[in-house]
Amino acid sequence: MNIEQARFNMIEQQIRTWDVLDTEILDLLQVVRREAFVPEAYRSLAFVDTEIPLPGGENMLPPKFEARILQEAAPRKHETVLEIGAGSGYMAALLAHRALHVTTVEISPELKAMAERNLASYGVDNVDVALGNGASGWEGGGQFAAPYDVIIISGSLPVLPEAFLRQLKVGGRLLCVIGERPVMEAQLVTRTSETGYNTRTLFETSVTPLRQAVHPSHFTF
Repeated sequence: MNIEQARFNMIEQQIRTWDVLDTEILDLLQVVRREAFVPEAYRSLAFVDTEIPLPGGENMLPPKFEARILQEAAPRKHETVLEIGAGSGYMAALLAHRALHVTTVEISPELKAMAERNLASYGVDNVDVALGNGASGWEGGGQFAAPYDVIIISGSLPVLPEAFLRQLKVGGRLLCVIGERPVMEAQLVTRTSETGYNTRTLFETSVTPLRQAVHPSHFTF
C-alpha cells in the first residue's frame, strides 16, 4: 500500500466531500498520522471509510466523522477540551494540536494504556488520559477541571445527560451523537448563556454506543 497516496485519497475523496474545508484541519490530518494510532492488525484499514475495531469491542470512528467533528468543535489554543472515549488516542491527538489541554476519559484499562502509549510515542504532552466512566459527565480535577470549552463524546448516547450541559462554559461547544440504532443524529450544542443552549443537528449517522450510557426509562404511568 502506498501510504501517502492512501492518505491523500482519504482527505480528497472522503473528508473534503463531507464539507471539511478548513485548511488547518486538512493540513493537520497530514501531520497526525492516523496509521500510528490504528492497531497493527487493522493498519491496512487506516484510511478506509469505516469504523476500525479496537480491543474490548470498541471502535475508532471513520476518518470523515473525526475530521468533521473537529471542524465543528473548532477548539482554539487557549481552550480546554474534554473527550469521552479515548479509544486509541487519535482524536485526542488531533484535539491536542488545536487546544491548550485535552482530558480524555476511557472506561477500558486496556484502551487507556493503548492511548497513553500512542500519545507518548507521538510526543503529545498536553493530554491527560483518565480511567473511568464518563458516560454521565466528568468533573475532572486540578487546573483543567470542568467547566470545559469543548466537550466531544466519541460514542453515541440515547439521550444527553444534563451533567454535560452544566460542565460546558458559556460559549462552549459540545459534540455528541444522540439516538439509538438505526436513527442517530450528530449534534452541536453551544452554551449561549448561564441558562441558554442552542442545538444544531449536523448529520444523521450510526456509531458504536458509549459503554454504560444512561438509558431513559420507557415506563409510563
